[in-house]
Amino acid sequence: MKFILDAEQRLFGETLHELLAKADTPAVIRAWAAGTHEPGLALWRSLAEAGVLAVAVPEAFEGAGPLPVELVTAFHELGRHAVPGPYAETVAAAVLLDRLGDGELAGAWLPRIAAGTAVVSLALPPAMPYGLDADVAGLVLVADGDELRGATPGVVRTSLDPARRLFPLTPDAPLASGPEVRAAASAAYDMGALACAAQLVGLGRRLLETTVEYATARRQFGRPIGEFQAVKHHLANALVGLEYARPLVHGAALASGSPTFARDVSAAKVAASEAAYAAAKIALQVHGAIGYTDEYDPSLWIRKVRALHSAWGSPGDHRARVVAALRRS
Repeated sequence: MKFILDAEQRLFGETLHELLAKADTPAVIRAWAAGTHEPGLALWRSLAEAGVLAVAVPEAFEGAGPLPVELVTAFHELGRHAVPGPYAETVAAAVLLDRLGDGELAGAWLPRIAAGTAVVSLALPPAMPYGLDADVAGLVLVADGDELRGATPGVVRTSLDPARRLFPLTPDAPLASGPEVRAAASAAYDMGALACAAQLVGLGRRLLETTVEYATARRQFGRPIGEFQAVKHHLANALVGLEYARPLVHGAALASGSPTFARDVSAAKVAASEAAYAAAKIALQVHGAIGYTDEYDPSLWIRKVRALHSAWGSPGDHRARVVAALRRS
């Protein structure tokens, strides 16, 4: 599949890249991991003003969407800059609330999500039992079976990525119940997985660029290590994986609303997870031990890839969904 963004979509992505390049995201990531949220929340508001969250909210609730391709474009940049915060969870919650109808809950929260004044954490047991960054969220939701509940966060758990702060949740009184909750949660899961896949492709591309730059500068035996055949092969393989994953992610975005959307999202999540993981692996191999030290910025990207590899469903989970969908067709 050959996928090319139109001029407005490219401009959207370029605008977000410029905004994030000026934001010193490594400092924001480290502050967020330490529990200091204000720099991250300031960036959240800036990204919302640029339209990142509005593309997931329908126009009826003061959003600009749903615009799945623009959402994927935005999340690619969020991944490229390793932006911390429950962005995927918030857009997934927007889908869930919209699917439940234009009731009081949707009317109260969807305009705030679009405007960037609300952070939402969403757990979807059993695949996603924890609430990401639930301590900073204005709304914490648990959709389990046919019930949607608010929730109270417990004590933060350790994550592979220190900036992904996971909280066990104690469900509160039901907010909605019935089969429509299950259907809405399924749609939310698909959108969250798609957003996560786009983040992974962005993360992988950034790590590959950083690694190529490092391999060009670092010398051994009087030559840049990037000239060694083994290093070239690994970098080329990482690039091929990312180049295959990107059109699958955009293809899934184009399939939004179609019967094949869930299958296409799963195929994209598998490809993006594996491609980003391969890019992180070669990044660590080329950089050596320095690549995993807290003080070295690429470590922030490497750790996020490892965490997102299985977030919103592991590659094994999504392969099973693809196989099941193909058997039904």
